[in-house]
Amino acid sequence: MREYLKFYIDGQWVDPVALKTLDVENPATETVAGRIALGSAADVDKAVTAARKAFPAWSQTTREERIELMNRMLAEYQKRLGDLAEAVTEEMGAPAYLAQRAQAPTGLGHLSAAIDVLKDFKFEDDRGSTMIVKEPVGVCGFITPWNWPLNQIVCKVAPAIATGCTMVLKPSEVAPFSGQIFAEIMHAAGVPAGVFNLVHGDGPTVGAALSSHPGVDMVSFTGSTRAGIEVAKNAAPTVKRVHQELGGKSPNIILDDSVLAKSVARGVTAMMTNSGQSCNAPTRMLVPAARMDEAITAARAAAAEITVGDPNGNTKLGPVASRIQWDKIQRLIQVGVDEGATLVIGGPGRPEGLETGHYVKPTVFANVTNQMTIAREEIFGPVLSILGYDSLDQAIAVGNDTEYGLAAYVNGEDLETARAVARRLRAGQVSINGAYDQNAPFGGYKMSGNGREWGDYAFHEFLETKAMPGYAPKAAAE
Repeated sequence: MREYLKFYIDGQWVDPVALKTLDVENPATETVAGRIALGSAADVDKAVTAARKAFPAWSQTTREERIELMNRMLAEYQKRLGDLAEAVTEEMGAPAYLAQRAQAPTGLGHLSAAIDVLKDFKFEDDRGSTMIVKEPVGVCGFITPWNWPLNQIVCKVAPAIATGCTMVLKPSEVAPFSGQIFAEIMHAAGVPAGVFNLVHGDGPTVGAALSSHPGVDMVSFTGSTRAGIEVAKNAAPTVKRVHQELGGKSPNIILDDSVLAKSVARGVTAMMTNSGQSCNAPTRMLVPAARMDEAITAARAAAAEITVGDPNGNTKLGPVASRIQWDKIQRLIQVGVDEGATLVIGGPGRPEGLETGHYVKPTVFANVTNQMTIAREEIFGPVLSILGYDSLDQAIAVGNDTEYGLAAYVNGEDLETARAVARRLRAGQVSINGAYDQNAPFGGYKMSGNGREWGDYAFHEFLETKAMPGYAPKAAAE
């Protein structure tokens, strides 16, 4: 059993100010997998103090010094790739194949991308006699979720390190093991004391202390819209920068063409990956109403192939992350039934033969209207809603009829039509025919948050802009 009872502050593993522990559950077995210490406002204050002390020196390091450090981080991360994958499977139930091929490697991808961006990033710009400089925002507070824990940690930490910021990380208390190992990676890489700090804890205590702390210049939060609103409220009195990547209810518009069945199957697979626990999951599939029966047949066949079970086995879906999540998903599946949606496959209860563990049946509803609860609320489980449309104009209107705007999807063989539809969808990222780009900016419209992560767009979130009129270029001054 894992025991992580120290925090990483100012380059050292230190005891909490007052020890309070939390048991961490393995969602596949419903047994205790480990214990962590829960931090307090006093622990946050120590970590922020360390980050503030380290900022003046770290913010003045050269591009080359930061690249050298990040290359060491990359090397240490590669050494621990297997440990990270095992931790993710244990703490939040990701199947071993997904943890090994996606969950853990996504951190490598963000680190590599940040190094590449840093090599050529323009921090200064001469505009006549005015010099415009991009400078690090300062001390950053990071509050990260349990569903893609390493993705969300590294896509914040990497650009923050690259731009000269210092930071305090609070990983999710539901999935803290991977965050702990990441802190060990940072230490092994020789990150200067105070540049990176980690305090475990819950949202109402450590999260609130971090987002409200006057010594924190920016807070970056990934999680639910409800929690994101609380973070913004906590941050408001100190007028710190707030960056948020929040919930989603992403539409997936299937074009009326000869590859409809293939597009539907792709949409089902994408929706069910990670047990549906992705903020950008294509949860609302829009298909031509006249071809609803065809879509139902294709969706049922695709969902029937998705195996559920022990994440350390060969199954495609593991459990959802917690009993709280399982209860919420079960409630919303029942609401879908009660509100009259057609249950195509799946439904309430655990899959047959799985009496222990937070397992959910891959569930597909059809003939859903956009006013139904399952089309409005973020379920965050393996539950797909299929809606019919009579025209592309209607499909786009329905796709945009949501309080969210994180992601959207268009699938079909006519690329020009797909492009035209993508341009009209109000979302931060619109994927065409399953395309994926880890360097593309990621973030949302509306209640899905503000700001962008990934690639060069992430750098700007961690930079202040300073204008210096009269700072004439050398040639002009002479």
